Amino acid sequence: MDRSLIKTLMPSLVAGHVPRNARAFKYLVYDGQPQSSTMGFTVDPKPFDGKVVAANDDAIVVKVKPTEFAVLDPRLVAVVPNEGVKVHVEPYARRRFDGLRADTPETLTEMTADGVPYTVKRLMLGAAPAKLPIPKPQCMELGQLIKQMEEMPAPDGFRRITHMLVDAGARDFTWVDPKPSMIIETPPAISFTASTEKFGGQVTILYDRASDTYVVELRREGELVDRHDEVYFDMLGEVLERLIDDGRWRQIGVSVIDAKVARKRRELAA
Repeated sequence: MDRSLIKTLMPSLVAGHVPRNARAFKYLVYDGQPQSSTMGFTVDPKPFDGKVVAANDDAIVVKVKPTEFAVLDPRLVAVVPNEGVKVHVEPYARRRFDGLRADTPETLTEMTADGVPYTVKRLMLGAAPAKLPIPKPQCMELGQLIKQMEEMPAPDGFRRITHMLVDAGARDFTWVDPKPSMIIETPPAISFTASTEKFGGQVTILYDRASDTYVVELRREGELVDRHDEVYFDMLGEVLERLIDDGRWRQIGVSVIDAKVARKRRELAA
């Protein structure tokens, strides 16, 4: 999306949809690019409701508040809505393996000094982790692989590698956690099933002790269909993106809602 063009077009696109006494209007662009908070943190946008006031090949403009608008990239919307309809918009948000948004506060159980348990919620500003569903391993190399996948950025710069796996439908995780003496005979590995338009099947990432690199294997119904050797840790995100990431995670969900539903949502938000 050409943001400079949108900036030029916005006054004409929202003409007649801004109160006469308003001196200015604001808008946010949803084009698959990361958004930042006022403090500079990368944030995941929340879903919102609004009315479509313009829809063409350049932009879909949704009125969210009297002087606030959302601009959607039409290329990221499956079906472009008609002007005048009420819509519910769900921009992309990073998620965890349990399906919740990655910026959902963690619920932790702590203990008082006398052993009484209590529950706390923890939220770190700017953090949206997606922890692998794998317990703490005994093998150092497997632990390093887990840490790299959870903390290293995906090539898009917005997600981490584990967010990419969530978006690829990763499930049915298994792992190999060998003793140090068995690291060559039974290499540390993480396997999961992916389901995208690029690839559907089992993905295995295993550590090759001899070269101190990773091997990425793709299998369908147990048969090896692709293998990439000598994958260095800083190449892992790029290789996985090329093999399993179809880019559909960027899509913006837009659904038409009727007037009664829209009114009820406004009442609940008030």
